[in-house]
Amino acid sequence: MRKMKDSGIEWIGNIPKHWNVHPLYYYLGERKNKNIFGNERNLLSLSYGNVIRKDIDSNGSLLPESFNTYNIVEKGDIIIRPTDLQNDKKSLRTGLVKEHGIITSAYIALKALKNINVEYMHYLLHAFDIMKVFYNMGNGVRQGLSYSEFSQLQIFEPPIYEQKRIADYLDIKCAEFDSVISDILSQIEILEEYKRSVITEAVTKGLNSDVEMKDSNVAWIGEIPKHWICQRGKYILHYLQKPIADNDGVITCFRDGEVTLRSNRREDGFTVADKEIGYQGIDKGDLVVHGMDGFAGAIGISDSRGKASPVLNVLDTEQNKRYIMYYLRSMAYNDVFVAMATGIRVRSCDLRWNKLAELFYPIPPVEEQKHIVAYIDSIIEQTNAIISEKKQQIATIEEYKKSLIFEYVTGKKEI
Repeated sequence: MRKMKDSGIEWIGNIPKHWNVHPLYYYLGERKNKNIFGNERNLLSLSYGNVIRKDIDSNGSLLPESFNTYNIVEKGDIIIRPTDLQNDKKSLRTGLVKEHGIITSAYIALKALKNINVEYMHYLLHAFDIMKVFYNMGNGVRQGLSYSEFSQLQIFEPPIYEQKRIADYLDIKCAEFDSVISDILSQIEILEEYKRSVITEAVTKGLNSDVEMKDSNVAWIGEIPKHWICQRGKYILHYLQKPIADNDGVITCFRDGEVTLRSNRREDGFTVADKEIGYQGIDKGDLVVHGMDGFAGAIGISDSRGKASPVLNVLDTEQNKRYIMYYLRSMAYNDVFVAMATGIRVRSCDLRWNKLAELFYPIPPVEEQKHIVAYIDSIIEQTNAIISEKKQQIATIEEYKKSLIFEYVTGKKEI
């Protein structure tokens, strides 16, 4: 067993005796190479711990008019996102640059100052990120860091051959973990697609495969059971505009279909209105369709009393609300709302009451609606339980991956 020594860093403990410890500035300097002429156009971005190329010509990209203030980076540079430390709950603020390009100056770009293995240094900084080290640098918990502050971080230097051996080993192991995670994510997507197909089939064809069918004369519905009818929304739905109360909390309709008080889910990441102009009351049990995000599945039944902006359509009906909800979600899943849109903005699609009122809805007898809803609920419950297990598998693998990186880059384990 190799000899160890105290690293001088409480949360690290011992490291191999032959490893050096110096401040980051001893190994990595800040690259400041502004794209002042705007000639460089290979735009890079830090996304979930990876430095990726961003399509500069994509209509969906929110890009500046000029890239003159962007920083030119080179292959082997390490990118650090030093902002919003308090609100960011994910440890994915480091990335290794794989190609020449430009990146926003909001990031710190680090370049090697001596003969070091940048892959090892990236893994080391990623491990520090995992341990929330960046959060506590400077004067307590910070919203942001500068290079001068960041450069004081104490980091380790194994012999160069050992750095490479650690980096190569972690590359192999992390690739194995990522492959397993990718496979599980594919399984989850198949299960999500299964849920969507079950909903669509049930709300347009019913549960009896032997029933006589007829043409609905609606393109996105196709054939429906002969005893069903098709009606426009204005004949079966009621558009509500309820008053608000002083103690009402704000309700949000999320893209996964949950309609609940923000305080029940999360408070950060929302745009807060200075004035609640046009806000409306929502009661538990109301059917809600998001006027901008409904196309993405933001359609559900409120589980709370509260208030919301007028962008939410609050509806009532004598039909089964969950049946109507599932039908509208099926339209979202099958991109019907997007196809009907006259003007589409990025990540948004206008879906106000006037459009909901003119849509055709397949209407089974109310008792049959009840059975359809019970069937869909049952399938979703079973499928979600499987999805939950698979997400837990991913979480376990991610935690093991983080632990493995930390143990090898700090010398706790030897290859």
